Amino acid sequence: MRKELKVIQEECCAPLPIPAENQAQVKKAADLLAALADPTRLAILNMLLVNQGEVCVCDITASFTLGQPTISHHLRILREAGLITGDKRGKWVYYAPVLSRIEELKGVLNNLLAAPVSTPVR
Repeated sequence: MRKELKVIQEECCAPLPIPAENQAQVKKAADLLAALADPTRLAILNMLLVNQGEVCVCDITASFTLGQPTISHHLRILREAGLITGDKRGKWVYYAPVLSRIEELKGVLNNLLAAPVSTPVR
């Protein structure tokens, strides 16, 4: 005859609420970070920021071992996230970072990752 053991689970603590404004910031940060969650996209954005101006797509493509369609795919994702802009001039497109969006990303991350001094770390 087999005895069944009853396991009683005790709750550690009450769940902590996430303020609504933080939920919106978390979603915004997640969307922006998803656009940057690829080494190539991060490198492209860094290249544009370091060069402090417009960079021709031909120069971007030449800097990577990836094909032009793949680079275009990465540029589209960055553009759709609002992190870069593209200006078509003849057959070439010149890309530049959207500095206000970069600053916004920094601010969102800073707000989300900055713990108040009085809050103990668990």
